[in-house]
Amino acid sequence: MADAHYGGYTRFELELEFVQCLSNPLYLNELATKKHFDDPQFVEYLKYLQYFAEPKYIRYLSYPGPTLRALELLQQERFRKDILIPGTMERMAEEGYQASTAGLGER
Repeated sequence: MADAHYGGYTRFELELEFVQCLSNPLYLNELATKKHFDDPQFVEYLKYLQYFAEPKYIRYLSYPGPTLRALELLQQERFRKDILIPGTMERMAEEGYQASTAGLGER
């Protein structure tokens, strides 16, 4: 059976796009503001998406460090509440920026 397509994309492609969005603290805050993290089915979906941490899938991630860290943090109920706090979001953004620019001055 061929892969099912949703709007021309495979389920994997859609999940990859979504999981990469999770590395953006502003997006996480938006999801929390809209109460998605209060939905048990959505929380289960986040748990399911942890398959991206497996070596055969991690290679598809553009920013594996921040993406997998966010996915890991989202497994914690406390974090899902804390992302509503502007300071939490700002710290994550700063950490992501520092990680993405590490080593750039050494070229």
